[in-house]
Amino acid sequence: MNQTILAVDVGNVRTGVAVAGVEARLPRPLTTFQTNSLMNDIDHLVKDEAAAALVVGLPRNLNGEDTDQTRFARATAEQLKAAIDIPVFFQDEALTSIQAEAELEARGVSYTKADVDALAATLILDDFLQSPECRKFLEEISV
Repeated sequence: MNQTILAVDVGNVRTGVAVAGVEARLPRPLTTFQTNSLMNDIDHLVKDEAAAALVVGLPRNLNGEDTDQTRFARATAEQLKAAIDIPVFFQDEALTSIQAEAELEARGVSYTKADVDALAATLILDDFLQSPECRKFLEEISV
């Protein structure tokens, strides 16, 4: 199985998940989990998707400062690091949920909050895939 990179948009209730192959690098929404079961769900998903890395969206306010949600995302990432055996990266997630909702509205189809969360994770992953940090990581794993 080809390796992938997973991304999560961690929320208090739900966490959106996206995936992209390390070779094709085309992110897509994958699923949404209840955040209270995230550790177990991500552990299984890392194995099922042959994940080489996990990206955690890092929410900040518009001034770039940490918020309560930033601290929650960091704490969740620390728990994930302890539960899985792959690198965990952070990616700024500024306005990704708003962008995801606008994109879904533009499609003119009905959608749920879970759809917004999974698409927001896709946007987070897309930003990470274009980052110097991702390029360095992919070079390290020789892709």
